[in-house]
Amino acid sequence: MANVVVVGSQWGDEGKGKIVDWLSERADVVVRFQGGHNAGHTLVVDGKVYKLSLLPSGVVRQGKLSIIGNGVVFDPHAFVAEVAKLKAQGVEVTPDRLKIAENTALILSLHRELDGFREDAASNSGTKIGTTRRGIGPAYEDKVGRRAVRVMDLADLETLPLKVDRLLTHHNA
Repeated sequence: MANVVVVGSQWGDEGKGKIVDWLSERADVVVRFQGGHNAGHTLVVDGKVYKLSLLPSGVVRQGKLSIIGNGVVFDPHAFVAEVAKLKAQGVEVTPDRLKIAENTALILSLHRELDGFREDAASNSGTKIGTTRRGIGPAYEDKVGRRAVRVMDLADLETLPLKVDRLLTHHNA
């Protein structure tokens, strides 16, 4: 199969998940290139229903490689919960079947807290945007600001505290 890209241009809910599900049946590799775990998509594969919000659609199909690209903001807690849910449904998510780009930015608890505080403050002024409070916007701000903690930073215990301190210094300013 040639390379196929599915991009939504209507702020979500335009059916990308359904199209990707259909295409993933024929693909060798399924890549999630952006977004967070704020939106869900339901897949039906061989009569079984799967609900995903972070993982690429290919993860529920045998023989497919799934990749989470560095444009995604990655919540480790959401990841563990989604993998556990799939395991209970008989889907094994292994390093051979799922790759995560090492420079993928993490959603940390401070991002979720910030998201909630900002939404509460905005609702008091009548300017709230209806965030999911999952920290996605603040995590992207840190990614673009080049201060995000990334997946690969977790492996370097010498510099990780420095990166976390830098992030906290920014947000506590």
